[in-house]
Amino acid sequence: MANERIILGIDPGTTIMGFGLIKVINNKMEFLQLNELQLSKYDNHYKRLQIIFNRTIELIDTYNPDEIAIEAPFFGKNVQSMLKLGRAQGVAMAAGLSRDIPITEYEPKKIKMAITGNGNASKEQVAKMLQQLLTGLKELPKNLDSTDGLAAAVCHYFNTGKTQVVGKSYSGWASFVSQNQERVKK
Repeated sequence: MANERIILGIDPGTTIMGFGLIKVINNKMEFLQLNELQLSKYDNHYKRLQIIFNRTIELIDTYNPDEIAIEAPFFGKNVQSMLKLGRAQGVAMAAGLSRDIPITEYEPKKIKMAITGNGNASKEQVAKMLQQLLTGLKELPKNLDSTDGLAAAVCHYFNTGKTQVVGKSYSGWASFVSQNQERVKK
C-alpha cells in the first residue's frame, strides 16, 4: 500500500474563507480541490463563524484529511479586523480539533516563501507557481483566496518531515530554481 496522506489548507477570513486540498502519495503531491466560502452576504458575524465551522467540518467529513495547515493572521492596524480574523481562524481550528486532526499554523510570509522562494510574493505569483507544482490545477479562480488556502497545504507538505535549513536565501528566480530542482516542473 502506498504511503498516502491528505492535507487541508485554509486561508481563514470573515468575508471569504479560501481552502484547498492536496493528496500526497509516496512524497508526490496531487491536487484535489480548491474553493472558497463566500461570507459577505451574511450580516451577522456569529452566523459567519457558524458557517465557517460547519463548512470546515463538511470538508473534513468528505475528504478525511490527515492534517490541516492554516494561514496565521497577519498583524494589522485595525484591532477589530484582527479580532474577527482571529475568531474565524479559531473556529476553523476548532472544527479540526473536534475531529482530532493535527493543525499547523504558517505565517503568510512563510507560505509565500515555501511556494515561490519570495516571502513578499504577490497572490498572483503564488497562484501561478501552484499551477506549476500541481498537475490538475488547470485554471486559476478569479478570486485568489482559494489558492491561498491551497498554498498553506503545499507549504505544509514542503515543511513536514524535513530538516529546516536556517539562513537559506535566494537572490532571484534563477537562484531559487537552481537550489530547488525537485520543486520545478520539467
